Amino acid sequence: MSLRSIVRELKEMRDGIGNTSRRGVGSRHSQRRTKSHIVPDITLTSLEPIQQGQWANIPSELLLDIIRRVEETETSWPARAVVVSCASVCKSWRAVTKEIVQTPEQCGRLTFPISLKQPGPRDSPIQCFIRRDRETSAYLLYYGLVPSENETDKLLLAAKKIRRATGTDFIISLVADDFSRTSNAYVGKLRSNFLGTKFTIYDSQPPHGAGIQPNSRSSRRFHSKQVSPRVPACNYIVSTIAYELNVLRTRGPRRMNCIMTSIPVSAVQEGGNAPTPTSFPQITDEHFCSAPAPKGKGPIGDLSNSTFLEMPPVQSQGPIDSLVLKNKSPRWHEQLQCWCLNFKGRVTVASVKNFQLVAAVEPSHNVSAAEQEKVILQFGKIGKDIFTMDYRYPLSAFQAFAICLSSFDTKPACE
Repeated sequence: MSLRSIVRELKEMRDGIGNTSRRGVGSRHSQRRTKSHIVPDITLTSLEPIQQGQWANIPSELLLDIIRRVEETETSWPARAVVVSCASVCKSWRAVTKEIVQTPEQCGRLTFPISLKQPGPRDSPIQCFIRRDRETSAYLLYYGLVPSENETDKLLLAAKKIRRATGTDFIISLVADDFSRTSNAYVGKLRSNFLGTKFTIYDSQPPHGAGIQPNSRSSRRFHSKQVSPRVPACNYIVSTIAYELNVLRTRGPRRMNCIMTSIPVSAVQEGGNAPTPTSFPQITDEHFCSAPAPKGKGPIGDLSNSTFLEMPPVQSQGPIDSLVLKNKSPRWHEQLQCWCLNFKGRVTVASVKNFQLVAAVEPSHNVSAAEQEKVILQFGKIGKDIFTMDYRYPLSAFQAFAICLSSFDTKPACE
């Protein structure tokens, strides 16, 4: 039996057992799950009975060799879904798969959902694109160079824009049809001030390796039953974005600064490392099943009455300098009469939204000149409602996507 046949049989076995375990839940749950997002990185109790099956008894050396070959062969989506299928067979398969699959920083590939919150590769960026839907105010992040003709692109993250009286919120989710913060798919959010000049990125889980100082005063404002137990009852500030005001209305691109409070400046120094989470908060099998559609005519993304705590910026063991990103200064092209940046062919349409971010460091930080010139995140337009997003270490896909979303908000005071 070939390796591909083994993987196909494992996937069919997993799907069959999953359907049996969910038979009593109802068909409406399965209809709401989308196949376009990365399978959640959790351990399902419904899959434990496979431990007694024939695949759970495979010798460890053979199992290690099989999964390693699958991981090395299926390097791109959608074929890489078989790696996720291997991790869904049983506990022993999952443990071996997670041991073999490396982080995006190490291998440059995205596999499990936690990969979206891990730093990108150091050498070459991970290339993605964003599709904007004006009718639904939704923004979809896909994995790939450009949109494919058959529309089989891998959906990584989705965001929905919600206007408020005091600003704008972008709710970020793993799926494109559920933007409720009581959902297991909720990842974080981006919030702006009234003028659209300052933004705050909130994460649904505390940054890896950071000690959070809860605001006890705020914690007492909410009764324990007011917050859904399905997700963490807090949002953690991981970054702030500021756009400079253009008081004189001079021509030129927007100027922005991003303070990455969850990433120390030592991450871009020689031998430095960025925080790398290893898993999402534990979610039970019951919570993993898709929740029933809310009653009434209200949209799924209506979060005006949500009651979630917003935690202050992360606090570390000692005083550290946070990494600051600034937009790379463009040059004025005399013949074209416009500001230009070298996007290396990834951006083809002139737009005020286009930008490149580099590290803004002080001489005392001892960061090499080559590292200072390295573009960490670039974003630009290639067509109507289509934009490219390329990011690299030390940013994660979630952080890069949130920064790019800030460019879509209206900023009359900055242009």
